[in-house]
Amino acid sequence: MRRLWLLRHAKSSWDDPALDDHERPLAARGERDAAAMATHLRRAEVRPDLVLCSSAVRARDTLTGVLPGLGPDLRIVVERGLYTFEQRRLADAVAAATDRADAILLVGHNPAIQGLAERLSGEGDELDRLRAKYPTCALATIDLDIERWPDLAAGSGELVGFVTPRDLART
Repeated sequence: MRRLWLLRHAKSSWDDPALDDHERPLAARGERDAAAMATHLRRAEVRPDLVLCSSAVRARDTLTGVLPGLGPDLRIVVERGLYTFEQRRLADAVAAATDRADAILLVGHNPAIQGLAERLSGEGDELDRLRAKYPTCALATIDLDIERWPDLAAGSGELVGFVTPRDLART
């Protein structure tokens, strides 16, 4: 059994239209949402062994914001290849992960994050809501019935949680 958390980056700023997409930082709302998600991660005891993060500024800023909510002893890998909107590339990165990591947090972009969550989740009470909308800074938790990361396949998991910033504002 493996666990995968898929975190879409928090709300980014469009204040500077001259900035390259890769270089856009978080908006003030994104910073607040990441801080709220950090509190949720701490309370929910989200403890990945490995964090895979897109190299885009907004993804790295999101990771910085949620990092206080994650446990110690985690390895962080920031990769340019995770700056993608294709779920297949994210799946390949997860499948290539070391088997020493039983739990992975992936910080990335839509539509890739949502597509991967849908592809991997064969069942789950929150699937319809996830399919309808995967907002910025939303977190999907998927339990995977696999022994090794290379065994990752469509429908091999169950969506056991889906939390959005709006959900956190209600608590």
